Amino acid sequence: MIEQFCDWLSNTSVSLTIQTVMWIIPAVQTVHILCVSIVMASMAMLDLRLIGVAKRQPVSRLVNRFVPWVWWTLPILLITGTILTIGEPTRELLNPYFRTKMCLLVAVIVITFIVQRKTKKDESYWDKRRAVAAIAGVASLLLWVGIVTAGRWIAYY
Repeated sequence: MIEQFCDWLSNTSVSLTIQTVMWIIPAVQTVHILCVSIVMASMAMLDLRLIGVAKRQPVSRLVNRFVPWVWWTLPILLITGTILTIGEPTRELLNPYFRTKMCLLVAVIVITFIVQRKTKKDESYWDKRRAVAAIAGVASLLLWVGIVTAGRWIAYY
């Protein structure tokens, strides 16, 4: 069924335009990669603090500083990712690395939401629960690295 959907989608006028206009894919990939960089840098700073690598600032300050960058960047990643998927639906939708990337993304979004939510309720929540903070930080960091890795492997599968 997914194969039929991919065949249909790849023959739509939107997909054909994305496939044939030479600058669309590189331009969209550039924006996508820049947004991935913003998210990775933001989350690395927060996750490393949760893990306990740097303790000069409270976790709440880093949550308030870096998590909004993630929430503002994710819609851009969704749009650019959708354009890339429409342009090459078979390459994306039938690819196990793409599906892995999407599953990891859902998991890390949930973790990020929980971290932000707990911080809003109690600014010292994560500072008082060092073990739980470290687990959340390690899980988030590993998931983000997994997302980037799976994203790169999509091209080679």
